[in-house]
Amino acid sequence: MWSLLFVILSLIGGSAPKPQAPAIERELVGIVGGHNAPKGKWPWQVSLQVYHYRLASWQHICGGSLIHPQWVLTAAHCFKNQNEDPSTYRIMAGDVYLYGGHKLLSVKQIIVHLDFVDVTLGADVALVQLAEPVQSSADVKPIKLTSLNHEVTQNAECWVTGWGRTSKNVLLPPPYHLQQVNVQVIETSDCEQLYQKTNRYGHHNRRIILDDMLCAGTEGHGPCFGDSGGPLVCKDSDSWILVGVVSWGHDCSWSNVPGIFAGVEFYVPWIKQHIQSSS
Repeated sequence: MWSLLFVILSLIGGSAPKPQAPAIERELVGIVGGHNAPKGKWPWQVSLQVYHYRLASWQHICGGSLIHPQWVLTAAHCFKNQNEDPSTYRIMAGDVYLYGGHKLLSVKQIIVHLDFVDVTLGADVALVQLAEPVQSSADVKPIKLTSLNHEVTQNAECWVTGWGRTSKNVLLPPPYHLQQVNVQVIETSDCEQLYQKTNRYGHHNRRIILDDMLCAGTEGHGPCFGDSGGPLVCKDSDSWILVGVVSWGHDCSWSNVPGIFAGVEFYVPWIKQHIQSSS
């Protein structure tokens, strides 16, 4: 399960070391089953980073989505506890290259959902308030949140983006280019059946896919370690909306079991409440 291993993997090699010199860019097979994202296509994508003293550099641990000039939505499991020191984190925005030299943004406040205990129990969302608002540009722009009661169908065009592993044991290689993958949203009932059939998650006396979760991805297409907290976006008419936050899953998208995302729709009131109360 991505979430339970995520923090450990990040600190002992789940994130990629900062390159010493730019590498020759080439088409990569990444996220899982994806490819290089064009610059400016996903301007809300950010990287949550912590300082790695052994490498003497800031290192990626999670993805996130800019949802307001001063706010990022990410996963609760990206943080060790409810009372994280904001000064120990930075946000990178506006670049498809993970270590492209962009100035990192300071963090003012971290709000981990109070109901979060474990990813399998839901509430895997957190808000990061930036010290200063960002200036919108072609490469930096907030994503619109899904509206309440918005239904995402299996026919919707949806994408997941991130700098995570390309498989369970393979890090995204230099030059650490943001990856994108087209995914299909899976019906909750179908997703529940798939997880019930797995030896690790099968609990026939209780539900696995809870009300605040949604499923997306097929065999060979989806998120992996390091993509946690990143966006699942779907096309709504001519605009993109944020419908999910990468949370957890089985076998890093290398089986027919889809990835599980925190459903943004469920947390829109919580998000708006905190943004409004801090303004």
